[in-house]
Amino acid sequence: MRIRQSVCYPMVKPASMPIEDLFSVAAEIGFVAVEMWARGDDFEKEVTLAHRHNLAVAVMVGHASLTEGLSDRRHHDRIEKELRLSIDVAADNGIPGLICLAGNRIAGQSDDQASDAAADGLRRVAPYAEKRGINLNLELLNSKIDHPGYRGDHTAWGVAVCERVASERVKLLYDIYHMQIMEGDVIRTITQNIRRIGHFHTAGNPGRHDIDDTQELNYSAVASAIAATDYDGYVGHEFAAKGDVVDALRRAFAICDKG
Repeated sequence: MRIRQSVCYPMVKPASMPIEDLFSVAAEIGFVAVEMWARGDDFEKEVTLAHRHNLAVAVMVGHASLTEGLSDRRHHDRIEKELRLSIDVAADNGIPGLICLAGNRIAGQSDDQASDAAADGLRRVAPYAEKRGINLNLELLNSKIDHPGYRGDHTAWGVAVCERVASERVKLLYDIYHMQIMEGDVIRTITQNIRRIGHFHTAGNPGRHDIDDTQELNYSAVASAIAATDYDGYVGHEFAAKGDVVDALRRAFAICDKG
C-alpha cells in the first residue's frame, strides 16, 4: 500500500504563509491530509478549508497539557472529559485519530507504575473510542532535547501501556525523530511493533528540520520499511524547514513516496 502522507501545519507553516496557500500546495504535491495540534477558534474553518482542497485531517490533539498527562492519575478525570469530547469531534469530522500524552515523570513513580497509570486512564475512554472508531495514539517524545522529564520516551514503555489496555483503538504515535534521539534502531523497532502504531511523525535529526542529506536518518529506507508492512495510517511531516517550505515539502514527499 502506498504511504499516505500528511503535513503537520502548526509546525511546518511559516508565520508569513496563509494557511490556504499551504493547503493548496500540499494537495498539489500529493499530500492527502493535514494535521492540527489544538482545536482552536478556527477549527471548523480549517477543517472545511482542508476538505475544500481534498485533504483529510489525519490527527489532532485529544487533551490539554503535555506535561500533566495520563501517567499521573491526578489528571485522569480531566483527561477523560477532554478525550470524550475530542472523540466526538473527531468522529463527526472524519478525523481517525487523537494524540494522547503521557505527561512528565513523577518523583518516586517507577516506569511500571507509570504504565499502569496511563493504561488505567486510557481504559476509561477506550470503549467509547472503539464505539466511535477513533484511535487514541499515545505519543512517544524524546526527553533528552525537546521535552525534559517526559515519561513516554521509549517504545517499550508505550507498547507496555498498549498491551495493558488491550484495545484495538489504543496505539502509539511513533515519532521517528524523537525515537532516533532516544533509542535509534528505528527500522527494526517499527517493523516489530507496527500493529501497535497508529500514526507516524517525521523530522530530520539533529535539528528537527528538513528530511535531507544533512541529517542522520535514512528516511527512504525507513519509508520503505513502513510500506512493506500492512500499515494503512498516515506518515505526518512535522519539521521546521530551514529554507523554502514548499521545496522542503516536495523533497520530503518524494523521499517517503513508497508503496
